[in-house]
Amino acid sequence: MTIHRKLCTAAAVAAFALVGLSAHADQLADIKASGQISVGIFSDFPPFSSASADMSIKGYDIDVAQDIADSLGVKLNLVSVTGQNRIAYLNDKRVDILMSVGYSKERAEVLDYAAAYAPYYIAVIAPAALAISSKDDLADKTIAVNRGTLEDTSLTAAAPASATIQRFENYNSVIQAFISGQTQLMVVGNDVGAQVLARQDALKPEQKFQLLTSPSHIALRKSEEGLKKAVNDAVAKMVAEGKLDASSKAWLKTPLNPENLKD
Repeated sequence: MTIHRKLCTAAAVAAFALVGLSAHADQLADIKASGQISVGIFSDFPPFSSASADMSIKGYDIDVAQDIADSLGVKLNLVSVTGQNRIAYLNDKRVDILMSVGYSKERAEVLDYAAAYAPYYIAVIAPAALAISSKDDLADKTIAVNRGTLEDTSLTAAAPASATIQRFENYNSVIQAFISGQTQLMVVGNDVGAQVLARQDALKPEQKFQLLTSPSHIALRKSEEGLKKAVNDAVAKMVAEGKLDASSKAWLKTPLNPENLKD
């Protein structure tokens, strides 16, 4: 290859690299330039996000998304996603970040994770009057759970042999069995549990202890370190200022335990 051709080739490679960098740019800068951040949310996922009486979407996730937008000085644009399309929406740049993403090694290959911001755990729930503090106390108790779920496998592994596990086909049936007295306890995720804690004043149900914890993260595209830092800083500030605790009390009906934000 002649020197001239070598120089031309080097110039072409350099130009291609510059075009690639320009095309990638910096997502944080793009968000600020556009004046809005697009956030992927489940539109029917109470208490994290769901339609309120005025048909606006509200919930724990919306509180956090709004605070992130405010911290960046931009408008919040909520985008409804599903479990099937949300990673594609993220990587196709239809959204900038995703809420309520559990960590897994498989997902980490195609997206990046910012801070854990929302507790997700499997809780044993019982009336306040019933003394339950550990899995040993489940002995001789009747317990409702949704068949074939992570709650089911976690409970089955933890419960003493004398416990009676009643498995139902959906969460409504689990809740009904518990509040009607068909079972003494129920085992559900804290998202489902929050709905029961909020509505059963007579029963006075409460979370007794946790079987498993796996917090929800905010997901973003890979190699967006500027945006990742901005999101992490916003979440850390929410924790420090008590805003996440306030949202947890409002939507999850329990104070935020920082330990539940650890993987």
